[in-house]
Amino acid sequence: RDKNVLCVVEDTKSVFLFEKLGVFHGKYHVLDGLISPLDGINPEDIGLDKLIDRINEEEFKEIIFAFKPSIEGETTSLYIKRILDGMNIKVTRLASGVPIGADMEYVDSLTLERALSDRKAIE
Repeated sequence: RDKNVLCVVEDTKSVFLFEKLGVFHGKYHVLDGLISPLDGINPEDIGLDKLIDRINEEEFKEIIFAFKPSIEGETTSLYIKRILDGMNIKVTRLASGVPIGADMEYVDSLTLERALSDRKAIE
Protein backbone atom coordinates (compact mmCIF):
# COMPACT_ATOMS: atom_id res chain seq x y z
CA ARG A 1 0.00 0.00 0.00
CA ASP A 2 1.09 3.53 -0.71
CA LYS A 3 0.58 5.03 2.72
CA ASN A 4 1.26 8.54 1.43
CA VAL A 5 -1.87 8.70 -0.76
CA LEU A 6 -5.32 9.34 0.70
CA CYS A 7 -8.49 8.67 -1.30
CA VAL A 8 -11.42 10.70 0.06
CA VAL A 9 -14.83 9.16 -0.64
CA GLU A 10 -18.40 10.11 0.24
CA ASP A 11 -19.50 6.73 1.65
CA THR A 12 -18.29 3.24 2.53
CA LYS A 13 -19.79 1.73 -0.65
CA SER A 14 -17.07 3.54 -2.59
CA VAL A 15 -14.35 1.93 -0.45
CA PHE A 16 -15.81 -1.54 -1.13
CA LEU A 17 -15.89 -0.82 -4.87
CA PHE A 18 -12.24 0.29 -4.95
CA GLU A 19 -11.19 -2.69 -2.85
CA LYS A 20 -13.13 -5.14 -5.02
CA LEU A 21 -11.41 -3.78 -8.13
CA GLY A 22 -8.02 -3.84 -6.42
CA VAL A 23 -6.80 -0.76 -8.29
CA PHE A 24 -5.96 1.56 -5.38
CA HIS A 25 -3.32 0.77 -2.78
CA GLY A 26 -3.39 3.79 -0.48
CA LYS A 27 -5.53 4.81 2.47
CA TYR A 28 -9.18 5.89 2.50
CA HIS A 29 -11.11 8.56 4.33
CA VAL A 30 -14.91 8.34 4.33
CA LEU A 31 -16.86 11.59 4.63
CA ASP A 32 -20.41 11.82 5.96
CA GLY A 33 -21.78 12.65 2.49
CA LEU A 34 -21.24 15.65 0.22
CA ILE A 35 -21.89 19.36 0.63
CA SER A 36 -25.38 20.19 -0.67
CA PRO A 37 -26.72 23.59 0.43
CA LEU A 38 -30.05 22.95 -1.32
CA ASP A 39 -30.53 19.90 0.92
CA GLY A 40 -29.30 21.75 4.01
CA ILE A 41 -25.99 19.84 4.10
CA ASN A 42 -23.17 22.27 4.90
CA PRO A 43 -19.39 21.73 5.20
CA GLU A 44 -19.63 21.24 8.97
CA ASP A 45 -22.17 18.43 8.44
CA ILE A 46 -19.89 16.05 6.52
CA GLY A 47 -17.03 15.60 9.00
CA LEU A 48 -14.43 17.79 7.30
CA ASP A 49 -12.78 18.54 10.66
CA LYS A 50 -11.82 14.83 10.99
CA LEU A 51 -10.38 14.87 7.46
CA ILE A 52 -8.32 18.02 8.08
CA ASP A 53 -7.05 16.65 11.42
CA ARG A 54 -5.98 13.44 9.68
CA ILE A 55 -4.23 15.31 6.88
CA ASN A 56 -2.37 17.42 9.47
CA GLU A 57 -1.37 14.32 11.50
CA GLU A 58 -0.26 12.06 8.65
CA GLU A 59 2.13 13.04 5.88
CA PHE A 60 0.20 12.52 2.66
CA LYS A 61 1.81 13.49 -0.63
CA GLU A 62 -1.46 13.23 -2.54
CA ILE A 63 -5.17 13.55 -1.78
CA ILE A 64 -7.56 12.01 -4.34
CA PHE A 65 -11.21 13.06 -4.38
CA ALA A 66 -13.34 10.12 -5.51
CA PHE A 67 -16.79 11.69 -5.48
CA LYS A 68 -19.64 11.15 -7.91
CA PRO A 69 -19.52 13.58 -10.83
CA SER A 70 -22.26 15.95 -9.66
CA ILE A 71 -22.70 19.51 -8.48
CA GLU A 72 -22.40 18.25 -4.89
CA GLY A 73 -19.19 16.36 -5.69
CA GLU A 74 -17.74 19.40 -7.44
CA THR A 75 -18.73 21.73 -4.58
CA THR A 76 -17.19 19.42 -1.98
CA SER A 77 -13.96 19.04 -4.02
CA LEU A 78 -13.53 22.79 -4.47
CA TYR A 79 -14.30 23.51 -0.82
CA ILE A 80 -11.71 21.01 0.47
CA LYS A 81 -9.17 22.13 -2.14
CA ARG A 82 -9.42 25.72 -0.85
CA ILE A 83 -8.75 24.49 2.70
CA LEU A 84 -5.68 22.56 1.51
CA ASP A 85 -4.24 25.46 -0.52
CA GLY A 86 -0.84 26.39 0.88
CA MET A 87 -0.12 22.86 2.14
CA ASN A 88 2.47 20.95 0.16
CA ILE A 89 -0.01 18.28 -1.00
CA LYS A 90 -0.97 17.31 -4.54
CA VAL A 91 -4.77 17.36 -4.85
CA THR A 92 -6.39 15.32 -7.64
CA ARG A 93 -9.79 13.93 -8.55
CA LEU A 94 -10.92 10.94 -10.52
CA ALA A 95 -11.16 11.56 -14.24
CA SER A 96 -14.67 11.48 -15.60
CA GLY A 97 -16.28 11.94 -18.94
CA VAL A 98 -18.20 10.24 -21.68
CA PRO A 99 -18.65 6.53 -20.90
CA ILE A 100 -17.62 3.91 -23.44
CA GLY A 101 -20.57 3.03 -25.65
CA ALA A 102 -22.50 6.21 -24.82
CA ASP A 103 -24.57 7.94 -27.47
CA MET A 104 -23.32 11.56 -27.55
CA GLU A 105 -26.91 12.73 -27.97
CA TYR A 106 -27.68 11.66 -24.38
CA VAL A 107 -24.57 12.97 -22.61
CA ASP A 108 -25.42 15.73 -20.13
CA SER A 109 -23.65 19.09 -20.28
CA LEU A 110 -21.66 18.64 -17.03
CA THR A 111 -20.27 15.29 -18.22
CA LEU A 112 -19.39 16.73 -21.62
CA GLU A 113 -17.75 19.78 -20.07
CA ARG A 114 -15.68 17.59 -17.73
CA ALA A 115 -14.72 15.27 -20.59
CA LEU A 116 -13.48 18.24 -22.61
CA SER A 117 -11.51 19.77 -19.76
CA ASP A 118 -9.98 16.40 -18.74
CA ARG A 119 -9.10 15.31 -22.29
CA LYS A 120 -5.82 13.46 -22.80
CA ALA A 121 -3.35 13.22 -25.66
CA ILE A 122 -3.55 10.14 -27.88
CA GLU A 123 -0.26 8.31 -27.59
